[in-house]
Amino acid sequence: MQILIAEDDPIARHLLDVTLRNWGYDVVVTEDGSQAWDVIQAPDRPALAILDWMMPGIDGINICRKIRERSELLGLYVLLLTTRGSKIDIIQGLDAGANDYLTKPFDPDELMARIKVGERVLGLQSELADRVSELEAALAHVRQLQGIIPICSYCKNIRDDLDSWHQLEKYIVDNSEAQFSHGICPDCYENVVKPELERTLPSARRGLSDKDNELEL
Repeated sequence: MQILIAEDDPIARHLLDVTLRNWGYDVVVTEDGSQAWDVIQAPDRPALAILDWMMPGIDGINICRKIRERSELLGLYVLLLTTRGSKIDIIQGLDAGANDYLTKPFDPDELMARIKVGERVLGLQSELADRVSELEAALAHVRQLQGIIPICSYCKNIRDDLDSWHQLEKYIVDNSEAQFSHGICPDCYENVVKPELERTLPSARRGLSDKDNELEL
């Protein structure tokens, strides 16, 4: 994972750089807030940023605020590095948009623990984004099917993507959560069912009459 360091103090900056590289991270180092903001706006920005609270150009608090104002940057995980450790300062940093904070001089074990938290959060965000993309793709596919389904103008069968034809009812059941309950509409009753009944009932009555006559004989 790539991590951005924004620290104006050369000793603290070097210590962070060496520590993170020894842990196997790819590190981007900047010396003030303006440089850090340029890196953050780049398309290939690091996923996690360690920002000093007080530094030239733009301080860490204002960078946090600028990040949270940009929708494309909301996924960036920000760890605020500060000499301020009071409750009020911590609340101010978190309210500005930092995900976490670390007081200077930092303890390496605590730094590692907080970075691992950031990695877990970023992993969950990535999984959620993947699920959203899958859902959007599924919804797009459904909308496409609704718009381009080929249907036979005579038998009303539907052709699928493999060029096979299916009954309308079966196709809808197989490709959606819809289920069917069967009935007869008024037009079909008048035009199909009723004439069929009128045709078959007299024959049935004649058949019954013939059986009655046979019994009397």
